Amino acid sequence: MKIKVINKGHHALPEYQTELSAGLDLRAVLSESKVLAPLERVLVPTGLYIELPQGYEAQVRPRSGLAFKHGLSVLNAPGTIDADYRGEIGVLLVNLSNEQFEVKDGERVAQLVIAKHETVEWEPVETLSDTERGAGGYGSTGKK
Repeated sequence: MKIKVINKGHHALPEYQTELSAGLDLRAVLSESKVLAPLERVLVPTGLYIELPQGYEAQVRPRSGLAFKHGLSVLNAPGTIDADYRGEIGVLLVNLSNEQFEVKDGERVAQLVIAKHETVEWEPVETLSDTERGAGGYGSTGKK
């Protein structure tokens, strides 16, 4: 699949790190480093603008290494980029640790996953079909 992209940043386009990777690493485009205090959040620019085909979205997801080692995550994970959005891709990064973290220019701050989706049409009804689970909610499966 080919996706049109404008790169206004000074880093190479995102790449897959391995042959079977699902996500492309997004890099921070910063004129100076940004220190994130505990529980602080910041919108990190990437310099990237994309044009997705209809029926696709781009998902901005946390990087597992940053989450595990430093407690950093993407606050609205996964962040959805719709096919009609033409603005810059930003990463809403949050520091969930008890220590400061310095986000540097070029830092791989998130992953971008391209996913196909369906558009639904609601069909109002009075009842739904029965299932074994029924209306059992959070934590209801696997219990007798």
